Amino acid sequence: MKGLVASALALLLAACASMEGGVTRDINAIAEDYVRLTLEIDTYEPGYVDAYFGPAEWREAAKANPRSHEALKAEADRLVGVLAGFASADPVSAQRARVLAANISSARFRLDMIDGLRAPFVEEAERLFALVPDLKPLSHYDGALARIDEIVPGDGPLSLRVQVFRARYAVPAERLDAVMHASIDECRRRTAAHIPLPEGETFTMELVKDKSWGAYNYYLGGNRSLIQINTDLPVSIGNVLILGCHEGYPGHHLQGIYNERAYRTKGWPEFSVAPLYAPAAPLNEGGADFGVDLAFPGEERLAFEMSVLYPLAGLDPATAPAFDALRRATAELDGALLTISQLHLDGAITRERAIALAERYRLVGREAAEQSLDFETDYRSYVINYSSGEVLVRDYVDRAGNDPAARWAAYEHILSTPTLPADLK
Repeated sequence: MKGLVASALALLLAACASMEGGVTRDINAIAEDYVRLTLEIDTYEPGYVDAYFGPAEWREAAKANPRSHEALKAEADRLVGVLAGFASADPVSAQRARVLAANISSARFRLDMIDGLRAPFVEEAERLFALVPDLKPLSHYDGALARIDEIVPGDGPLSLRVQVFRARYAVPAERLDAVMHASIDECRRRTAAHIPLPEGETFTMELVKDKSWGAYNYYLGGNRSLIQINTDLPVSIGNVLILGCHEGYPGHHLQGIYNERAYRTKGWPEFSVAPLYAPAAPLNEGGADFGVDLAFPGEERLAFEMSVLYPLAGLDPATAPAFDALRRATAELDGALLTISQLHLDGAITRERAIALAERYRLVGREAAEQSLDFETDYRSYVINYSSGEVLVRDYVDRAGNDPAARWAAYEHILSTPTLPADLK
């Protein structure tokens, strides 16, 4: 009898293992179909795929024989339907299926946009990024402008006074490379103190021009990144650590490392590709923006700027607190750009009016205001992912408390698990 019971138990365990393995194989097959779908969309919208480090033959096949838009939409609908059947699977597979379904729905909508569909700003943002931005009327930011007016007193328009003030803190062009490397190196050191980095991970940095963005990380695979810094406009000493953490550590470079790790060590195909327009974007951009406060909590940011970055830039460290006060005050204006973008993209205001509002609420000159509008024109509702995403990630990490280890663990959780914006609320 004992032998029969043992035999029956062994058969049951084997059956369960087979079922679990079957679920894994099934969802991996769907994930592979999703990757191929994404790569084919990139043939119609170059740049849709921000990073890819899966099998080269998949990308070659996508380029050689992409399906029609209608066939790709039908495939997206089919995959979402199949994924609905995974709701009762094991927790990991069910969560992977949930995130995959959101990714595919986003891709399906992007195909409609490629075909010319335009939805209202908020609807577009939600359908691409699974996040509804919190849009406030521009009058909400007038109080912040009044506080900034006290920080930068004087005659003339406030935006012009702030521009003159900021100009004193521009990093000289001949010193920018050294200042940026020192910034990224310190962001890396602080990140590595909490999150082990793979041996041999590295980045290269380039200074570029003629871009609508301020900086960009191209994750190349193999734990390597190319970081580009746009020098069309002067780079402020106050933005150096933001750029270093955002594009490098614990931002996009580290995010790329974790994506590749999930693909290569866990065998999750969906992590081999990173589409630009996807529900991961608020987590990536918002997490990268939040990264500077995670790595430099409290007054540590100002202390490092004064002791290292200001001297490297040839600027007087004694003036750093004044600029830091302005930086903190202007951070209250971050959400204003979303409202301006919504008004402009929805046709409520002209481009000229949008530029004027960007000058007023971003406290910048016309050239910088036009650059922000150029970014909005190129990337549309993608602009929500910075400030709205940062609030989402910050609130999630803040719930972990003040212990640095707990805060870094909360941030790493976002990097290491299939996550949607709603999961952080």
